[in-house]
Amino acid sequence: MQGPVPTADPVSPADQTTPSSSDAASPDLAEAVRQLKRASVLVVGDAMLDRYVYGQVKRISPEAPVPILTVDREVAMPGGAGNVVRNLTALGAAVAFLSVVGDDQSGSDLTGLIGGQPGVEPWLLVQGGRATTTKTRYIASGQQIMRADHEIARPIHERLADRLVRIAADTVAATSVMVLSDYNKGVLTGDVPARLIAAAHAAGRRVVVDPKGLDYSRYAGADIVTPNRAELAQATGLPVETEEEVITACRTLREAHGFGAVLVTRSEDGMTLLDAEGIHHFPAEAPEVHDVSGAGDTVVAVLAAGMASGLALPVATRLANIAGGLVVGKVGTAVARENDLLEALTPERGTLRKVMRRANAAEQVERWRQRGWRVGFTNGCFDLLHPGHVHLLEQARSWCDRLVVGVNADSSVKRLKGPTRPIQPEAARAAVLASLSTVDLVTVFEEDTPIELIKLLRPDVLVKGADYTVDQVVGGDLVQEWGGVVKLAELLPGNSTTATVARMRG
Repeated sequence: MQGPVPTADPVSPADQTTPSSSDAASPDLAEAVRQLKRASVLVVGDAMLDRYVYGQVKRISPEAPVPILTVDREVAMPGGAGNVVRNLTALGAAVAFLSVVGDDQSGSDLTGLIGGQPGVEPWLLVQGGRATTTKTRYIASGQQIMRADHEIARPIHERLADRLVRIAADTVAATSVMVLSDYNKGVLTGDVPARLIAAAHAAGRRVVVDPKGLDYSRYAGADIVTPNRAELAQATGLPVETEEEVITACRTLREAHGFGAVLVTRSEDGMTLLDAEGIHHFPAEAPEVHDVSGAGDTVVAVLAAGMASGLALPVATRLANIAGGLVVGKVGTAVARENDLLEALTPERGTLRKVMRRANAAEQVERWRQRGWRVGFTNGCFDLLHPGHVHLLEQARSWCDRLVVGVNADSSVKRLKGPTRPIQPEAARAAVLASLSTVDLVTVFEEDTPIELIKLLRPDVLVKGADYTVDQVVGGDLVQEWGGVVKLAELLPGNSTTATVARMRG
């Protein structure tokens, strides 16, 4: 393994120019975000299965001084290189994924999760006797209390490696960029990275490397490598505390291995990109940090999608920086979607930021729950907002820390109320609700009832009007099963949207 790289010549003043992030933003960044869905990317690397087990700890085991976790739910999702794929598909990009799994249940589960994502062409090769890398995290009250790893980190079989390289060489021509996502679990060992890079360059494709280990000569000639600050220090043997030291280490690494560019992620200090044009610095974009899990995968995915879409490298990096800032503000291994990026670029949307798609709403609710906040939910058509609605929402908000309102989509209202309804379209109804201080989040659902939304959000408090009984409230039995409560709000007499509409038409 290669030792520390010799120090390069001092960096010239011209090299040390560090434009602000706005210098990379001269193109229309919103249009650049929309271009990401046109990307096609080949991802090769170590796939993992991430399992999350959520529950409550209320007592200590009588068998040993350890907490007892009463399990509420379990979630599984692709990890490692699979999380890069997940981030790419969240952007709408087309992805070919090449990796190796074991002949075990985790390998089967991971194959199903990858294959179930839109726009993915999976090539998950199976090696007999190999354990699929699985990380199981046990979480209570928003805190990870234990992680259990099951893996074999040895190199994959030589014949399997040859097959992997052959498939990559055949597949890369149909994509625009190759990503090597190295988690040091055995897929990208030996000369495999060099052979993959050679195959990509032979097809005229660029290569993005998310590296691991000390020996970066394995990735020689890659178009860009993305170490974090600690990895850069380990690979070069140089200090990286100051901006000048980071620049020197980046330049040393780039020249030692013929990289086209080096992008170093520096946590709260943002990112620094060294390419043929010089130095570009991007300040940190995260307003608050909740969980850094998978943020590097998001950065690599958005960077690769940007390059594959034809964006200039500084512009692709700027978007990757914004995306990284978004996911560290979420809980768990999260992704950044197109609308997340667009909203980050348009903060003037104000209260409309409360209006979210279903997937984003679920992530926001999980973030609140991890803070220990009680989440309430109510729903309705809210066609013409009247004092009765306002009174119900005020009561609902008094019973929880954050209130989510589910709004029937136009199609749902027509089925429930007739072809002449709604009076106002769903976007207008959602916007009016979002303007209320008692409402923290609004999401639209297409179904006739909110049962699927309730199952997804798992509210602690479910609220309906007192014209219902508890046993009539849709989803009430589920909420009570997972320890929540159903509340019936007092109604103000003489308030009815249907009656108002009849008077207007009378």
